[in-house]
Amino acid sequence: MKACSLLRALSLAAPLSTTLPAVADLPVVPVGYDAYRQWDRWPQQHIGVRAYLSSTYDRTGGNEGADASHFLYQSADDFNVALDVNGPGILYFVRYNHWHGSPWHYMVDGHDYLVQETRTADPLHPAANSIFLPEKAFPSPLALTWSATKGADLSWVPVPFADSFQMAYSRTHYGTGYYIYDRFVGGIPLSERIRSWTTNTVPPDDVLKLIAHSGEDLLPATNSRAAIKLKLEEQNGSFELSTNQAAGFLNFTNGPEMIRALEFSVPRDQAIEFGHARLRVTWDDRSAPSIDTPVALFFGTGTLYNRDGREYLVKAFPVHVRFDDKEVHLACYFPMPFFHTARFELVTTNEPVFPVHWSVRSTPCEEPANHLAYFHATYRDMPQPEPGRDLLLLDTRETEGGGDWSGQFIGTSFIFSDRANLTTLEGDPRFFFDDSQTPQAQGTGTEEWGGGGDYWGGQTMTLPFAGHPTGARKVSEAKNDEDKIESAYRFLLADLMPFGRNAVIRLEHGGEDQSTEHYQTVAFWYGLPAASLVKTDELKIGDTNSEAVHQYHSPQASAPYEIVSRYEWGVDKLGGKEVFPAESDWGRKTSGTSEFTLQLAPDNFGVLLRRKLDYQFPNQRAEVFVSDADRKSPRWRPAGVWYLAGGNTCVYSNPKGELGATEHRVETSNRRFRDDEFLISRRLTEGRSAIRVKVQFQPVEQPLFPGQPLTELAWSEIKYSAYCFKMPAFQP
Repeated sequence: MKACSLLRALSLAAPLSTTLPAVADLPVVPVGYDAYRQWDRWPQQHIGVRAYLSSTYDRTGGNEGADASHFLYQSADDFNVALDVNGPGILYFVRYNHWHGSPWHYMVDGHDYLVQETRTADPLHPAANSIFLPEKAFPSPLALTWSATKGADLSWVPVPFADSFQMAYSRTHYGTGYYIYDRFVGGIPLSERIRSWTTNTVPPDDVLKLIAHSGEDLLPATNSRAAIKLKLEEQNGSFELSTNQAAGFLNFTNGPEMIRALEFSVPRDQAIEFGHARLRVTWDDRSAPSIDTPVALFFGTGTLYNRDGREYLVKAFPVHVRFDDKEVHLACYFPMPFFHTARFELVTTNEPVFPVHWSVRSTPCEEPANHLAYFHATYRDMPQPEPGRDLLLLDTRETEGGGDWSGQFIGTSFIFSDRANLTTLEGDPRFFFDDSQTPQAQGTGTEEWGGGGDYWGGQTMTLPFAGHPTGARKVSEAKNDEDKIESAYRFLLADLMPFGRNAVIRLEHGGEDQSTEHYQTVAFWYGLPAASLVKTDELKIGDTNSEAVHQYHSPQASAPYEIVSRYEWGVDKLGGKEVFPAESDWGRKTSGTSEFTLQLAPDNFGVLLRRKLDYQFPNQRAEVFVSDADRKSPRWRPAGVWYLAGGNTCVYSNPKGELGATEHRVETSNRRFRDDEFLISRRLTEGRSAIRVKVQFQPVEQPLFPGQPLTELAWSEIKYSAYCFKMPAFQP
């Protein structure tokens, strides 16, 4: 394997953290730049953390403007708001198409900071090698622009905010983007305090050096002082991978341990055949392997065919594929804990491969089992996608016997065509966590998810956390069938997405789920077969019995009214056939205060309060208060502000020219149902079997754009659900 630089024993050893202290049995959550430094804590449960992916997607479920330029509202012609969040939280990732929209306003805790790209001053004459400005705040490799990414401006620079964050575009031509941010339950242990970001905040050198070493060995040399301190041990060997055989090449029986590196090398002229083999790994003698996927896709690429003789086919942070004159080397650095046993095997159904050299490095695992989660790579082969229905990459409710799973979603590797067809890339990612019917992640397209733009211009590229490593620009340029395989990868580290009960990962195939390409996908995730989020109660508004049981009181609320609508799941109809029929529910609206009682599990670490609502009322905002449920005279304590920006009506502005004037096109979708979440601090809930909640509406008089009349403002209630954060009840 390629040797690391002299920094290996210094800067690369730093992220390998020792056990961190916990508060009341909760593991400490690495936040900000610690999420990179402590990358060895990838498998750790992130209890009390919620991640969201917002974007400029077409609210009607279609693909208008390639999902660009749909804004929540416009405060001014040069302040087109795409993201509006009430804090505290951290913005972990942003993606724009080229420089479109720049300069961008980052409104952090009420302070307006301008972020832009060097092409902003002269967007009609773009030149390569552009950068983000201010440069010191957005350095490479955490921030990269379109000439490096083949079509997008990307930033993985953490932007913390203590109270609020807004992102607004100054220009709106092709203003497409998606943004990943985290929210936190008050009282959970974080590795550092959340301090408001400014443009003077400079990413630390050690983090930049760490990410810059993607493609190299991320672990200290086996005989180094750092490796000895970590008790890092290596096992290796060689074998012949015969046709139609499963070769078990390693069995661990001495857990608990943490796999820190998995590496293979095979002769270069057998790379393609090795890529077709399947890697299977089974943890703790479970009933099914948690890793069961083609080798190539596991290491971030659809094929090991190297069309242009590059050294690196994949040069990502957690995995890489590197060629030298004689061999291809594959390495994976995802930490993989197990507690008793681990069984590794390779399976081939085609040509034999020999010799296969392998190496596995591991360290003792000293964390409590319920603080961690098993590593999974879940493979799906979908030769004939169902028209109108998203591809299902992962449903943890059906994994390894089903049931509850807690952990985090950490990425995908996927083939989206085996015919060199790039037009299917209009498909949006849609991710659902913990029973939510609204996707907590709604993206703008497949190549956007893979870190590119405009189909990467047909070019290949590989970055630490995103890439398009294989595929000819078009079918006429393909050198063979392997060269027609188009693939992409996206890995999540600081921007990983935790879940406490279940995760459903979907990908739209084509702009309206109409693609007929052959998809093959791998979903990477950490999961423990036990819940860290437990549903304890549900109040159905408009249901007389439910309102009485929960002592619901809302003197200014309307009478219950029926709503016939949909969630945001995709197109309503395809080819004249209805895909998602409208459904009926009942709710109320109020301009005053609502109170109700919810049952909890006393051993909670905070509460997720989910509300089903009617999204036709824009910018719903309320102050939330909590009291003990058994008090005759409640002593209300503030729990924060519950704010949901926008509504099912948005403003669309996508002028034809780069410098075209802002437009004010009002668009209303027929999707009024939405699930939204509010996090209640553990200090208000821990040790309590029930709480009394008061929601006090605060109207936000924000027109869709200046001069546009306000629509009706109200707080909508259809259903409230209480979920308690807990430590998973897991014994391996």
